[in-house]
Amino acid sequence: MSKKVKVKLNSDGVRQLLKSQEMRTVLEGYGDRVVSNAGAGYSHSTHTTEQRAIVNVYPTTKETAIENAEDNTLLRSLT
Repeated sequence: MSKKVKVKLNSDGVRQLLKSQEMRTVLEGYGDRVVSNAGAGYSHSTHTTEQRAIVNVYPTTKETAIENAEDNTLLRSLT
């Protein structure tokens, strides 16, 4: 017999987790992996907004920007 389980999230705790240094560290790891998969000419940065930590991965040269636009290099690097 199965029992119904209700889960109530602690909103303040989730908010703190999304902005924590631990979350930034996890995101930096993902950013490193995507940059590694994409190859030379890509970089990433991590910052925290009022709501959460964010990682941005971007091309650093005009050539890699064109490559990304034509081949979706960053999207393919997510796998």
